Amino acid sequence: MLKAKQWSVDNIGPTNLMVREAAIVEASGDKVLVRTQAVSLNYRDKLVLETGMGLPLQFPFVPASDLAGVVEAVGPDVTRFRPGDRVITTFLPGRINGPGLGDARHPPHKTLGGYYPGVLSDYVTFSEDWFVHAPETLNAGEASTLPCAGLTAWFALIELGKLKAGDKVVIQGTGGVALFGLQIAKMHGAEVIITSANPEKLARVRELGADHGIGRANWAERVLQLTEDYGADHIFEMAAGANFGESLKAVAVSGRISVIGVMDGFDLSAPVQSLLLKSPTVQGISVGHRRALEDLVRAVDRTGLKPVIDRRYTFGELPQARHHLDRGPFGKIVIEF
Repeated sequence: MLKAKQWSVDNIGPTNLMVREAAIVEASGDKVLVRTQAVSLNYRDKLVLETGMGLPLQFPFVPASDLAGVVEAVGPDVTRFRPGDRVITTFLPGRINGPGLGDARHPPHKTLGGYYPGVLSDYVTFSEDWFVHAPETLNAGEASTLPCAGLTAWFALIELGKLKAGDKVVIQGTGGVALFGLQIAKMHGAEVIITSANPEKLARVRELGADHGIGRANWAERVLQLTEDYGADHIFEMAAGANFGESLKAVAVSGRISVIGVMDGFDLSAPVQSLLLKSPTVQGISVGHRRALEDLVRAVDRTGLKPVIDRRYTFGELPQARHHLDRGPFGKIVIEF
């Protein structure tokens, strides 16, 4: 029987990562067998490995959620793909369109590389509903960055945010979601302000088209100065914690704050006065549904958007890639098979 080579842990903790072999599951029913070409890493993968994030992980657990690959075989009930098709995964399996799959007591949490097994394996077998066609204009490494980081930015700005030309967008940081946000916002004619504590990274985002790059210290006041007190129509809140108060200070009246990251903690802290007086929309972003990912793929092919990849690693270099993720990449980190 053929075996798949995969990275997995037998307990919570990144030091438990090791390469193991597992049986390749045949493509039956509506299942699709995919040969992995590239996997991109997310900050969430770091949290899952370090803490489990309260998820019911099944050990040995294979991490990561974002894959690009080629269909090797399809089950008899598959209608959307055929062998040879290039595909990418969906982060939230089964969420085709509309709200997440869950309720108030049990919010949506059934994701790849968490509730479901991940994709750091040279072969995976999933339902055809868990994949979409990859962009024709991107290679495998580039395409692997879309399912989580790319779709999160697209969902915040386009699907929910209804971004329009001339809107003022503040994006915190220079990670994968942040740089996708910059590129998507500029694609739609927005004015973009990037915050970062790293002067070198601020210089690089200007090269990518950012209109302004500012430091993290007292950044909300700087946004108000740059916009002549108008504020920001859209803010990517990447830190949470007390930084949320800065986002409330910087947001325009009836603007939107998309809460995406938790770099400063899982709690939000802010004076309520600005929330009451400005009436902004505060929207938690949990990536997005399959239909929006398909929209993003079409946009990428039509506009020529190229994801920013900080570095590509080989399959055997996952430990080095993980340490790079800890340091904070400029854009995305990709594992190529």
